[in-house]
Amino acid sequence: MLITKTLNNGVEIPAAGMGFWQINNKDNIKEIISQSYSTGVSLMDTASAYGNEELIGSAIQELEIPRNDLFITTKLWNSNQGYDSTLKAFNHSLKKLKTDYLDLYLIHWPVKNKFVESWKAMEKLYEEGYVKSIGVCNFQKHHLQTLLNVASNKPAINQVEYHPYLVQTDLHNYCIENDIQLEAWSPLGQGELLKDEILKGISEKYQRTAAQVILRWHLQKGIIPIPKTSHKERVVENYQIFDFNINEADLILIDNLNRDLRFGPHPDSFQEFFGS
Repeated sequence: MLITKTLNNGVEIPAAGMGFWQINNKDNIKEIISQSYSTGVSLMDTASAYGNEELIGSAIQELEIPRNDLFITTKLWNSNQGYDSTLKAFNHSLKKLKTDYLDLYLIHWPVKNKFVESWKAMEKLYEEGYVKSIGVCNFQKHHLQTLLNVASNKPAINQVEYHPYLVQTDLHNYCIENDIQLEAWSPLGQGELLKDEILKGISEKYQRTAAQVILRWHLQKGIIPIPKTSHKERVVENYQIFDFNINEADLILIDNLNRDLRFGPHPDSFQEFFGS
């Protein structure tokens, strides 16, 4: 049974998804998509910067998966931001993914002096029906405030790094107050959290894996986790998270693991990291 959440524009989005960052092998992508689909995972999250949109589009086509059965997300890269270049980049992504619409299109990072113009282009795509929902990635509260001051359509999603070592409570609360759904990339902290002794102890208590406990923690906080794996057996494991609950005391215990630790760049200094 597909569990969904309702976005601020009424669109239904799966409560968990599959990330495709750093997965660039054609056969592996096809295998992962096939396993994801048979497991009931329909949310596929990629980005133009991942360099695998074309491989994903081809795999979906070869597997003959009905387009309406999937929720496809991709992202606008930094060097393509701006009004006209956003429209052009969107068309390139659409062509590579071999589809005539997207379920969700996101601004990948808040490029200073450009993300507002990019958003205006995304609103045009949304209003013309080329994308069912639009949103942002890696936006902090001040980026969202800037955007909301000028936007005709508020972001449906804010996808950010979020895991037990980076519990962004203020940002999460702001998104809740403004009816913006939070999505988590790197919800397992690039695998580092699987080594945490407290999380291991909690997972033993529930007779689950540490990954399942972490992903369930996201769900119970109202956050959509987008874990990435290149191993098909882990696809099944990562989505066996809808049939148990973590009690309140253990949720707080996991919250208290917060270290404000990022495995990716900070949204206010990412341009130094990427260069553009």
